[in-house]
Amino acid sequence: MVEVRAAVLPAIGTPLEIAEIELPDPGPGQVRVRLAAAGVCHSDLSLSDGTMRVPVPAVLGHEGAGTVVAVGEGVTHVSPGDGVVLNWAPSCGSCHACSLGEVWLCANALTGAGNVYARRASDGTDLYPGLNVAAFAEETVVAAGCVLPAPAGVPLTDAALLGCAVLTGYGAVHHSARVQPGETVAVFGVGGVGLAALQAARIAGASRVIAVDVSPAKEELARAAGATEYVVASENTAREIRALTGKQGVDVAVECVGRAATIRAAWDATRRGGRTTVVGIGGKDQQVTFNALEIFHWGRTLSGCVYGNSDPARDLPVLAEHIRTGRLDLGALVTERITLEGIPAAFDNMPAGKGGRALVVF
Repeated sequence: MVEVRAAVLPAIGTPLEIAEIELPDPGPGQVRVRLAAAGVCHSDLSLSDGTMRVPVPAVLGHEGAGTVVAVGEGVTHVSPGDGVVLNWAPSCGSCHACSLGEVWLCANALTGAGNVYARRASDGTDLYPGLNVAAFAEETVVAAGCVLPAPAGVPLTDAALLGCAVLTGYGAVHHSARVQPGETVAVFGVGGVGLAALQAARIAGASRVIAVDVSPAKEELARAAGATEYVVASENTAREIRALTGKQGVDVAVECVGRAATIRAAWDATRRGGRTTVVGIGGKDQQVTFNALEIFHWGRTLSGCVYGNSDPARDLPVLAEHIRTGRLDLGALVTERITLEGIPAAFDNMPAGKGGRALVVF
């Protein structure tokens, strides 16, 4: 048993609390990891406010990397001292989705999130691991399938971003939207995932990459990531994008916000026959409407995208090569480096659209 500090969500809709928690030694098929860094993702906010369900009290955080401290019986793919990236959605390999090769839709990926993994040191309260990995803590204990060897030569503080933002943003462009060289792309939302999507569109060879965000202050960030144009979101966003593309609209629109109005704007900004990919996670109250005639007339494809339709075991080596060659800049996604105590403020900043990725550095 070891005591570490963690950011605990006591109940849905309540502020996070920094507390001491007790972690057990890793059991069979488990790994204990000392975190180097953890990204603060909008999905964590969605868990805390009830948009997505999570057992509570819980330690959130699902994007992280660190060093293996100890392994349980039967774990052979990592050893103490190894650098690892946390994988919040490990595939079971046996469900219907896995049998189709669609591991990002694994029916059993989140079963571990329903199991008690630690206790609050002050009173012994059971704690659950938000999205399996509980990365908002100095250390965590996870199932062996939740750790992947970190790419060689990539600092662990940077590698943390591979666990969600980069796999999601890169995958949305390459696996879901399947952007081809010469195509035009619009990315809605310049947060951590959006910045990764902008870089991915540049890597894919897009001829024009249009970034869209409510904040004019993010233009420099967006252009550094690969945007060739920047549009400040308004009621006229789709019209502005069509004006930038010869009145046609973009070949691909990638929505990274998860709001009905933004999804609708991304759809309207897509050319006839183009593809609109929705990455953002919205609430049940966010209703998007289309009429039957426009669906026929525009011939567009609207698709959802889970975890970038990525297979971490397949995609991490590809991303590592992009990093080594300088095509992918992980540091450019981070706009703020914080401590555990800074997570609540980072949560407050996300709805206001401030910054890119806040990174907790331990």
